[in-house]
Amino acid sequence: MEIEPVIGLEVHAELNTRSKMFCACPVVDATTAEPNTAVCPVCAAMPGALPVVNKEAVAKGIKVALALGCAINTVSIFARKNYFYPDLPKGYQISQYELPLAEHGTLTIRTSAGERQIRVRRVHLEEDTGKLTHVHGENGAAYSLVDLNRAGVPLLEIVSEPDMRSVEEAKAYAVALRQVLRYLGVNSGDMEKGVIRFEANVSVRWKGSEALNTRTEIKNLNSFRALEQAVMQEIARQSELLRRGEPVVQQTMGWDDARGVTVPQRSKEEAHDYRYFPEPDLPPLEVSPRWVEALRAELPELPQARFRRFQEAYGLTAYAAEVLTAEQAVADYFEEAVEAAAPEVSPPTVANWITGELFGLLNQAGADIGAAKVSPRALADLLRRIAGGEINNNTGKSVLAEMFAGGKGAAEIIAARGLRQVSDEAAIQGWVEEVLAAHPGELETYLKGKEGVANFLFGQVMRLARGQANPQVVRQVLMKNLQERRRSLDEG
Repeated sequence: MEIEPVIGLEVHAELNTRSKMFCACPVVDATTAEPNTAVCPVCAAMPGALPVVNKEAVAKGIKVALALGCAINTVSIFARKNYFYPDLPKGYQISQYELPLAEHGTLTIRTSAGERQIRVRRVHLEEDTGKLTHVHGENGAAYSLVDLNRAGVPLLEIVSEPDMRSVEEAKAYAVALRQVLRYLGVNSGDMEKGVIRFEANVSVRWKGSEALNTRTEIKNLNSFRALEQAVMQEIARQSELLRRGEPVVQQTMGWDDARGVTVPQRSKEEAHDYRYFPEPDLPPLEVSPRWVEALRAELPELPQARFRRFQEAYGLTAYAAEVLTAEQAVADYFEEAVEAAAPEVSPPTVANWITGELFGLLNQAGADIGAAKVSPRALADLLRRIAGGEINNNTGKSVLAEMFAGGKGAAEIIAARGLRQVSDEAAIQGWVEEVLAAHPGELETYLKGKEGVANFLFGQVMRLARGQANPQVVRQVLMKNLQERRRSLDEG
């Protein structure tokens, strides 16, 4: 029998507010800032310090929930989640448990099997923990350093239902959710800095069964690759246990990237292990329906809607639409270029140049679209010149490379390098006659019926013209000459 995985994801996303969730400390880059410089009595849990809710964090959390189609609870409750760890200064985390900020949403994912809706169980606010740095000293001594700069940073937890049935779907969900967060401008999506972390709940069952078997939770996966590899490994481990008829132990797993295996960390906690109770220092969080609707009005066009519009409005393939809408800045660049290039250049042509030539240059430079020295209007100007016959495609590619390197415009480069395409039939006739005179054998072969030789002769004309001849005119003049010579041969 076939085994089927059952996967749910918990995603922790830091909200890019200016201050922390419950105090006025600034949010700093935990990877570059001096340790313990953004700390106050509140986030360091000093006696008598009281938390105050960050309104901007609530607003950004509501926007995410609305983007996921969730129902916003007008009243939600903060709770104390009690556990002890060196980077948790209070000995508890302020989170939400029984009554979260929002519930019951969906996220559309796209895989090789098509589109699917993954249900979102809840979206709730909490605070992040600090950061431990483990040090191995001399004589085998080991110790840990605590940095509380990250402690108290606003964290949004987004919990899916166990709706995913493959590693591909789990990755697609993670990618789609990160995309939404970036479009909303609430999170940078920089997983190397830990601003998004995934936790995967994995179980397996015989295909056709509806049972939800014992699951394990893989903690703190901070890349798509780690998510894929860890879930794949855990599915394989549990599948082997299922085949042998052995039980899966409910536990929290870690991912050992170096060895490529999931490793047990501790027994899996249940809600009662955390001794949740309402946070006594914070009243219930009330949000007015009017404020929620005002935040809804601020939502941008979301990735899935833009993906569909790019296909319908611009005639793009699903692949091109997906590539162009993956990043909001790229989608904006494309639309500005399309507007500037119209009506001479079609949207699919603009898309091909961006996803092909421009992306190639960006990849070589290790840069993103925002760093490109070629503006959307500059690209459109180049494409209009190609469409108008001023230069051909191949010349256009070399011009774009020079524009990218130095920031000059297409007109300046074309003029300076004398690249203007020749469409004058008299000049092209001269090149055609020179090529035919230089290749009498190939000409004779063509006249005897080998039509493919015309392509060789065409290439020789373009070579003689150093690529500056208009290809359409070259082919017309060449074929006219060849047909006239064949006609003369037949009549003779």
